[in-house]
Amino acid sequence: MAEHDRPASNAAAFLLRAGLGRTVRLAPKESFFSQGDAADSIFYLQRGRAKVTVVSPGGKEATIALLSEGDFVGEESLAALSGPRLATAVAITACTALKMNREELIRLMHTEHDFSDLFLRFLLARSMRSQADLVDQLFNSSEKRLARILLLMAEYGRSDGSESEPLIPKISQETLAEMIGTTRSRVSFFMNRFRKLGFVNYDGRIRVHKSLLSVVLHDQSPEIDLERSHLSLKILRNNPKASRRK
Repeated sequence: MAEHDRPASNAAAFLLRAGLGRTVRLAPKESFFSQGDAADSIFYLQRGRAKVTVVSPGGKEATIALLSEGDFVGEESLAALSGPRLATAVAITACTALKMNREELIRLMHTEHDFSDLFLRFLLARSMRSQADLVDQLFNSSEKRLARILLLMAEYGRSDGSESEPLIPKISQETLAEMIGTTRSRVSFFMNRFRKLGFVNYDGRIRVHKSLLSVVLHDQSPEIDLERSHLSLKILRNNPKASRRK
């Protein structure tokens, strides 16, 4: 693979060469930063998985993003001059990251134009992901949303040439339900169905198989077909004459 096709590797090389920041190690469930903290630093995730969560004024927590190796964490602080963090970033697995001061990274972007290009590509990719998440939430069934989240956590679609069917980090059904906007019981129902169909298997850890892509790529998932069947029956009950029309 050409070097310019690997922005994560290039970003790591730039940061190491520039000697920015310091290496930090976080245990699972340890926070990079918390909602309300001063937005004065950015992290580059070198190893591990993390999640970004927000808490409403009423105390309800929701997971809004999953992060993996090669992602920046807290990049919004570049635009938030002395502002507070709007979310919390927490390690899902053991993480190693490079913690950089906001001013240090801004200075690097001014002096290293190639790095600026890479960082812009990262921001555009994150923006596109956010738009895709919104479209997914607005228009797809909860079953498709769950399938997409599992595939994203398994990192399918990354152009690293891997043919493996990896285990995803441990994540509760409650967290999955928060991320797709449904109930834990619905997530449990879909996970059991995915397992019966051979899309996933799990025994403490979830292994996602590529066959799960069929749920996302096909327009008619089992859940959608079922919903349409229920709607058709309801129409026929309310209008018996409709069943005799051609």
